[in-house]
Amino acid sequence: MAVFNCKNADDVLRAVKDYNVSFIQYWFIDILGVLKSFQITPKELEASFEEGMGFDGSSIVGFTKIQESDMVAFPDPSTFQLVAWRPSERPVARMFCDIKTPEGVSFAADSRFILKKMLQKAAAKGYTYYVGPELEFFLFANSTEPKILDRGGYFDAPPLDLANDVRRDIIFALESMGVGIEYSHHEVAPSQHEIDMRYAEGLVMADTTVTYRVVVKEIARKHGCYGSFMPKPLYGENGSGMHCHQSLFKGSKNAFFDASAANHLSREGKSYIAGLLKHAPEMSLVTNQWVNSYKRLVPGYEAPVYIAWAQRNRSALVRVPMYKPGKEAATRIELRCPDPACNPYLAFAVMLGAGLKGIEDNYELPAPIEENIFKMTEAEMAAKGISAMPGSLHEAVVNLEKSALMKEILGDHLHAALVENKKREWDEYRTQVTQYEIDKYLPIL
Repeated sequence: MAVFNCKNADDVLRAVKDYNVSFIQYWFIDILGVLKSFQITPKELEASFEEGMGFDGSSIVGFTKIQESDMVAFPDPSTFQLVAWRPSERPVARMFCDIKTPEGVSFAADSRFILKKMLQKAAAKGYTYYVGPELEFFLFANSTEPKILDRGGYFDAPPLDLANDVRRDIIFALESMGVGIEYSHHEVAPSQHEIDMRYAEGLVMADTTVTYRVVVKEIARKHGCYGSFMPKPLYGENGSGMHCHQSLFKGSKNAFFDASAANHLSREGKSYIAGLLKHAPEMSLVTNQWVNSYKRLVPGYEAPVYIAWAQRNRSALVRVPMYKPGKEAATRIELRCPDPACNPYLAFAVMLGAGLKGIEDNYELPAPIEENIFKMTEAEMAAKGISAMPGSLHEAVVNLEKSALMKEILGDHLHAALVENKKREWDEYRTQVTQYEIDKYLPIL
């Protein structure tokens, strides 16, 4: 299957004709990162580039009220690719869309627009933002229960790893859609896997992350199983994270690298890390947005819950991979708290925004913590100034709601919609009576 590099509408129209494309899927997401899609026929394509395609925004989570519901989707020709899971004889293509009002104004709750704004802010300072997320996922027998398919562990090979063929087909599908893959392997938990993509510019990678999640689910379905990005589906096992490697470049120069500095980190790199650390609790609701996310963010399962940074220490929230001589361009910062069920556009936007805030205000970076924080006492952590990430969705909502920086990054509309949605989710969750409570309390109370 061909990989396209379309630059404008004419390139797309030509590709649709040359490859006899049957339908074009228009993709966008709601504020929670859930993919929305509708299909058009090729005869509608040319007009849609000029006029967009209208839809009812009041039916999309976090978008608009019914009295102001008209929204318009404008396709981005640079995102044109054939979808890998449909037949090749009459292929189906997809493009990501930018959402606008009928007046042609970018819509305030369009996650893609939020990220674009933050990337433009970085560009005005001379920076290009690159990110490389590592998405972990599970393969289960079906979508109704977390029934594992193997008992393999970290880096296990067949026969302990029973999903080699599934991962292989996922990789082939991603590569056919222009996604660069570096490697894949079985992860720590049973039936858990990771496929790592080559880093890319922020907007490209956000689009790619959405594509990755769709491809995993579609290829898993073809193999008769279910791909899940739920952060913590199995009790007593590691959850799935989305460690985000990120860097800023000025032209061809890595702005985080300084050959003469300790840890080879520039002043900008240190302040960027300090920004991530200071604002991590405020952006937690975006990087970890579900009730279930906080079942993963607990000590003891390799989850980064402690706000500190290090080079070798994977118990810290931020890790700076060791510098290798001659690899200045690879200098990067790894934020380890996000999970793969987040909205990637918003997650990348708040990470970049927090880092830029650190640079703008010259935040001072505390000393690295190379000891295993999981083994420290509370007194030892307090002595070193180590605090923890929010312990629940409720705590994360409170932090986001009062954060001026997050409101500035997300905008008033999306910030308010996200807070409202997550307060409702927390209320629904906390009023449930779980099987744990029945088993524990009913016999004795």
